Amino acid sequence: MKLVVTVPAFNEEKTLGKVLDGISSAVRKFKLSSEIVVVDDGSTDGTATIARKHGASVISHHRNLGLAESFRTEMKEALDRGADLILHTDADGQYDSADLPNLLNPLLEEKADLVLGSRFLGKIEHMPFLNRWGNKAFSRVISTIIHQKVTDAQTGFRAFTREIASLPLTSTHTYTQEQVIRTAREHFRILEVPVRFARRHDKSRLISNPFEYAIKAWVNILRINRDYAPLRFFGLIGGLFMLIGIALGIWIIATFLQTGGVGGIPRVILSALFLLTGVQILLFGFLADMLRK
Repeated sequence: MKLVVTVPAFNEEKTLGKVLDGISSAVRKFKLSSEIVVVDDGSTDGTATIARKHGASVISHHRNLGLAESFRTEMKEALDRGADLILHTDADGQYDSADLPNLLNPLLEEKADLVLGSRFLGKIEHMPFLNRWGNKAFSRVISTIIHQKVTDAQTGFRAFTREIASLPLTSTHTYTQEQVIRTAREHFRILEVPVRFARRHDKSRLISNPFEYAIKAWVNILRINRDYAPLRFFGLIGGLFMLIGIALGIWIIATFLQTGGVGGIPRVILSALFLLTGVQILLFGFLADMLRK
């Protein structure tokens, strides 16, 4: 079997060398053909040079394209190089390469197809409150969507099979939540293992603006729900419109019983519009669900 370790990097010359040495040391314990691929996402420092010096192959983007595009490049390269297993980790050194066997062993033992290194099951040296709260909140949402408890859907430390790497990803922002959802919806097995998460001593270059990241992540979650659960997605929207229409209708009937009038024709029209819109959206959800199957 062949293992390809992929590492996205943007201006990580200070930590990348140590990360790559740790990966190489951990991988040598396995009887696998392996190589490390660093995707240099438009770095302006010596990231690419450091990567080559420490034995990695380097694929460079002409400018910074972000997490999602870097991940797509990683998957293409891994598949083109004949990977049976792919391990993805970050270049900033916050994930401990000593935990690498914990991610690979379940794949080798055929107990899982996607293994997530959960920071919340392991030890977190430091994580800002906003990041901690956001990660837990998103993981709860993902757990609801896939009907399986996931404690860390945003982890950047994960290992998976060639089949998982082949799943299409449509997000233009990140890969983390979408890969988990698509893996679950295609009935592949997901497993979490505890990992250590170290303190970062400088500013993260992966998430520069937590609020912007949160907004984009929520948009991505809505998009996945639309694509994979259209009946529920459109049903909730249609149901809301119908509920408003029914509430208006009850109010109009109550007004009529009390005063003998409906309080104005526009209210009746508005109630009917909400009801009709809700029914149309709900029917659209049924149609989308039929086409998806």
